[in-house]
Amino acid sequence: MDERRFSFFDQLVGQIDQALHILAGPAPPVQRASPAIEKNQADLSAEERALAGRLMRVNHAGEIAAQALYQGQALAAKLPAIRASMEQAAREENDHLGWTEQRVHQLGTHTSYLNPVWYTGSFLIGALNGLMGDKWSLGFLAETERQVVEHLQEHLTRLPQTDNESRAILQQMQADEARHATAALASGAEELAWPIKLGMRAISKVMTRVAFWI
Repeated sequence: MDERRFSFFDQLVGQIDQALHILAGPAPPVQRASPAIEKNQADLSAEERALAGRLMRVNHAGEIAAQALYQGQALAAKLPAIRASMEQAAREENDHLGWTEQRVHQLGTHTSYLNPVWYTGSFLIGALNGLMGDKWSLGFLAETERQVVEHLQEHLTRLPQTDNESRAILQQMQADEARHATAALASGAEELAWPIKLGMRAISKVMTRVAFWI
């Protein structure tokens, strides 16, 4: 039997369904257990809990954006191997999405109310980069992951010292993101110009600052 080939419209419908599951449904099933379960429950003060909750809300919003970015790039990817790689990376990011959502709720706060905005904007950015070519798309992905690693390091320094559960999650996320960046470079990623990198940082700062409070 011939393998079914999905049209662009079929893929678009699939992306819409994926978006609805991510934004309106429960956290997707994870492939790996949360690193937090191996840590002793932290005894946090009210202020420490509030800070940790806001930081983890930002990281959850970042994972919403990462899902959309990968899906947008996969939709526009020209080579089947690159599309498959993007889709696999998105599935791996499901773990981060589930871990951060669980931790946000454990800390007694909510995920960002603007998640649909983060998803839509990131999907469009991903699709636009995909249309510019696979090497460019991979370069954008590699730079995104580099910046995420730096962002996670900043959050690791800001977390309350006793919050070992959130720390374990962010450390595993950091290792995974670094691996994704390395994989993108190995696949032939194109180095981005510095103005593009600065623009990416500026957009990221806006999202993180808003998601911290909303």
